[in-house]
Amino acid sequence: LNVAFAATSGLWGVLVTDVIQFGIAMTGSIAAAVYALRQPEVGGLSGLLARTDPGVRNLLPDFGDWSLTLSIFVIPIAVQWWSVWYPGAEPGGGSYIAQRMLASKSERDALAGTFLFNLAHYALRPWPWIIVALASMLVYPELADIQRTFPHVDPALIGHDMAYPAMLSVLPSGLLGLMVAGLLAAYVSTISTHLNWGTSYLVHDLYRRFIRPGLQERHYVLAGRVVTALLMVCAGLLTFVLDTARAAFQLMLSVGAGTGLIYLLRWFWWRVNAWCEIAAMVSSFVIASGFALAGRQGHPIPAHLALIATVLGTTVVWVSVAFLTAPTDRAILVRFYRLVRPAGPGWNSVRAEAGAGSSPDSLPQALLGWVLGCLFVYSALFGAGSALYGRTMQAAFWGAILVASALGLSRLLPAIWRQTSHPADLTAENAETN
Repeated sequence: LNVAFAATSGLWGVLVTDVIQFGIAMTGSIAAAVYALRQPEVGGLSGLLARTDPGVRNLLPDFGDWSLTLSIFVIPIAVQWWSVWYPGAEPGGGSYIAQRMLASKSERDALAGTFLFNLAHYALRPWPWIIVALASMLVYPELADIQRTFPHVDPALIGHDMAYPAMLSVLPSGLLGLMVAGLLAAYVSTISTHLNWGTSYLVHDLYRRFIRPGLQERHYVLAGRVVTALLMVCAGLLTFVLDTARAAFQLMLSVGAGTGLIYLLRWFWWRVNAWCEIAAMVSSFVIASGFALAGRQGHPIPAHLALIATVLGTTVVWVSVAFLTAPTDRAILVRFYRLVRPAGPGWNSVRAEAGAGSSPDSLPQALLGWVLGCLFVYSALFGAGSALYGRTMQAAFWGAILVASALGLSRLLPAIWRQTSHPADLTAENAETN
């Protein structure tokens, strides 16, 4: 179904159905949270708060447990956000998000859509999941409780990641069907996006450019459909190697570790070339595979230490490649600058050669917008949690940050959008460079 859908509908079909599927998934997850709270073992929201360990509900980890704090707080805040690239969390941009941004009618719409995605993804979606997860600790305190409730399930499959689907069994038939549809919608949305994205890489960027250029469009459409099917087969084979969802997520983090920095710096330093990106992807995969192999041989390495080592190793490799390989052709760099006008001192030499003047973008304003945007999303996330937990003072604190960041964004965004609205300049530069 996913293959047929992605192969025939293209990006537009993926985008339209994503909106519908998001609505279905959110409705189902909220319904699951409501019915989870109604369970006798839970006793509503007040019962949930009274019966669960307060330490489990803390928004911040216990700083007395340094190992836990390092892995789930320090590393994500200090390292992971800028160094790790994976679909949906792409420092410096990537095709997963870029395919949506480039489909927008203007930079303003692209920026607004991306901001809305981050707000919905990080602030709106998590709390229904968290409520169900907390309730599952009361309904199924031990894995053995899940096994007793579902005796027909293979014991080898019983794990902590089964708690959420086990909680869905309390839903009435109609809502259970809606929730299953929501989960299928999330699956279809994710898979169709990846199939569309991966096919565009292999067919448009590789096959059409280097292997069979200059053929009729219908040939590439057919090639895209064949590649879409092959990608799905490869993805299916990979599932036999992964035991749990957590293992899949950790593998994804490890493979993308160290590549995030290059995707950020390519916008600020002209010396980053295609070989740097290839070297980063290959070295990250090799290092991550080495750690995974060591774990299977009985020498496991903590995930956060493996992440740091992969980031350091990958960074050393791609920076070395940047200085050891020939830079991108100067004419291409000049043309790129005239079209994009990236800001920052890393483009000074190209900027002088292009003779196109300084960038219309302001790095200080962009950084301020980034800080305010992060504050807005995080304050919405933690403020909602504090309100649910009945922590009035914390909710008021996060609410104040939410309002302050919203006011700051309301004043800053119009200025940023004015900077990106220079179609006349872009039209002239396009005409000059073509």
